[in-house]
Amino acid sequence: MSAEGGKLYRAIWRWHFYAGLFVVPFILLLALTGAIYLFKPQLDAWQEREWRGLPVAGAVTPDAQLKAALAAVPGASFHSYRLPAASGDAAVIHVGLADGGMRDIAVSPQGKVIAIDDPEARIAATVSRIHGSLLLGQWGGLLVEIAASWAILLILSGLYLWWPRGRGLAGVLWPRLGARGRIVWRDLHAVTGFWVSGLALVLLVSGLPWTDGWATAFRAVRAELGLVQGPQQWKGGVDLHAEHDHDAMLRAAASGKAVPMGMTLTDMVARAQAEGVPAPAILSPPGAPAQFGPPNGNIWKLTSATQNRPIARTVQFDPMTGDVTARSGFADKHPIDRAIGYGIAWHEGQLFGWINQLIGVLTAVALMLLAVSGVVMWWRRRPDGSLGAPPRPADAKLRGVAAITLVMAALLPMLALSLIVVFVFDRLILPRFPRAARWLNRTRPA
Repeated sequence: MSAEGGKLYRAIWRWHFYAGLFVVPFILLLALTGAIYLFKPQLDAWQEREWRGLPVAGAVTPDAQLKAALAAVPGASFHSYRLPAASGDAAVIHVGLADGGMRDIAVSPQGKVIAIDDPEARIAATVSRIHGSLLLGQWGGLLVEIAASWAILLILSGLYLWWPRGRGLAGVLWPRLGARGRIVWRDLHAVTGFWVSGLALVLLVSGLPWTDGWATAFRAVRAELGLVQGPQQWKGGVDLHAEHDHDAMLRAAASGKAVPMGMTLTDMVARAQAEGVPAPAILSPPGAPAQFGPPNGNIWKLTSATQNRPIARTVQFDPMTGDVTARSGFADKHPIDRAIGYGIAWHEGQLFGWINQLIGVLTAVALMLLAVSGVVMWWRRRPDGSLGAPPRPADAKLRGVAAITLVMAALLPMLALSLIVVFVFDRLILPRFPRAARWLNRTRPA
């Protein structure tokens, strides 16, 4: 390795160390919660097990079910009706409360309220909030986004450090059998990192559309380039061109004027069932808030809430006649939205059924193994009384590092902001505190 190549290697190794130091706790938490969330359909089905297989004799109309649901929660407003997936399943009526909360009301075929459920208190919903925001709201979401951005840097820098450079394949593509001590942990870390890197990058990148910083920038760039076709179909980012925020639209929908309707809920459920959209099939009335984007206009809307987005479809109905006014499916979306839809379905483990879930779990386990092995390697080689950071290479014009950093910073805005903080700390603040610098820097040979 040339002198310049050696300096580049040490510089990237230092970035890899700093990235790992920050990201490891997040990797452990996000991998665990992500692996659990892969099984959201199974978790939801288990929590709704008493809502299924009910007697069908004496069934009442959907309008009667809605009346029973609203009577059970006085002051609630009707948001949507989830069609029973099978005969004997309860209908699930989603309502909004005056204080801004939500409830799912399960109503039997006979019109009896059998459960009033807070959707935000469900296992999958709680796991999702931990995974997406650490239960800290928007600030937690930004922290997770920063961690994801640094995790991408961690994987890419790890691949550079892993590159064989003339070595044999043992310890590169498979661990060296019979090795002991530090070599075992090094091979476990390097080999696992190589095999899981592609899947991990797909998971990290496909999660970016749900963030605030990256998705907001992405939305703005798309709008400026004219690459938008219809409303965004996922919750991520802030619409810089919107006049009102999403919460304001929800409040407006809840308190808005009634829309004239000639069709009853019973009429519309019959039409919705004939469409055969994939379950969960959600029928929402005119003016009701949508899961993503603005409230419904003067239409009834039937939407498939399946996590396998490529098979989802939406149908709109005229509120006076019940006639279909529009149909749209995955193929009608902009190519960018289709690509993101595939990525999100993969991220959530629903693109290829149980195979997707299995690959997701194996990826999560591999990421946790990477995190643990990295910590063990660091701890075992860390000099006493030192953090053990790789030393900063002597000042040199490392154009490769600068170019890579600029490209990644342009693609990942939260990484760019955090890199500025790290650079100021590493180059301007740390040198003023020699004792702290000695504590940070590694002194034991590699």
